[in-house]
Amino acid sequence: MSKIVDIVTNLAKPVVEQAGCTLWDVEYVKEAGQWHLRVYIDKDEGISIEDCENVSRALDPILDEKDPIEDSYVFEVSSAGLERTLKRPEHFARFIGNTVEVKLYKAQNGAKVFSGTLMRYENGNVTIESENGEATFLKEQVAAVRISLL
Repeated sequence: MSKIVDIVTNLAKPVVEQAGCTLWDVEYVKEAGQWHLRVYIDKDEGISIEDCENVSRALDPILDEKDPIEDSYVFEVSSAGLERTLKRPEHFARFIGNTVEVKLYKAQNGAKVFSGTLMRYENGNVTIESENGEATFLKEQVAAVRISLL
């Protein structure tokens, strides 16, 4: 994780929890020449626009005061989403038994995307079960894993 993401994560977590949500992820990315700071939040009953507004309004002045980012950026707070990306061990643990889509850096057996039921996550390795049987993808092969609604 980048230093900025670590700092913002530490600043955002108590604000998000005070709003009755959990912090899913923080990302700081450059898109189309513009930096974006995104804070993704979650809660069991789902995230509303009001949840995003409340967290944004509470966190914005803290970010202004602490000023962890020198460059100008767009600040966004949003739901982790139904088809959220799984990144941390706790994300994978929560979604064992759900359908996921595994994207690989390089094609394997002619494909870069595999779908199936998430069976295990161990030391970064992802195991899914599909109609073709069980398959394990090594951490260094996996570009992204996200929940699939298919």
